Amino acid sequence: MPHIHELYDFTISVLVVYEGKVLFVHHPRYDKWLGIGGHIELDEDPEQALFREIAEECGLEVDILSSKPHIESPDTKFILTPNYVDNHEANLPHRHISFIYFAKARSNKAVLSDEHLAMEWLSTEDLENPKYNLSPALKFYATDAIRLAAAA
Repeated sequence: MPHIHELYDFTISVLVVYEGKVLFVHHPRYDKWLGIGGHIELDEDPEQALFREIAEECGLEVDILSSKPHIESPDTKFILTPNYVDNHEANLPHRHISFIYFAKARSNKAVLSDEHLAMEWLSTEDLENPKYNLSPALKFYATDAIRLAAAA
């Protein structure tokens, strides 16, 4: 989806973990390795975007490592709380405000979408490999996702 707003768009990103490894995809537009994710479209909330992006970009069944209240409240939809929220560059001066989620995959049978050039499961050791050129923020998120998934 193209940018909606001139300076900021809202996005979601999900770090999917399976047996101590995080799923990364190689994004052709940015020529970077990233987690699964994308823009929150105008007709959806962050939780809807989260599950749509997972289905579109890897097809995995996952358990989101987050929570929301499980009560009935008329006219209120509770949304899964992101593990983190950040603001990062996306073709400056444009930026993304991203809701970062962690998930635990039920299998490692991810399907590469036509949106990406490659897909790999990375261990904590792999995160330091210069081949992937991961930002400090992505390394932090991936490490924390692995930690949280191990405790789940």
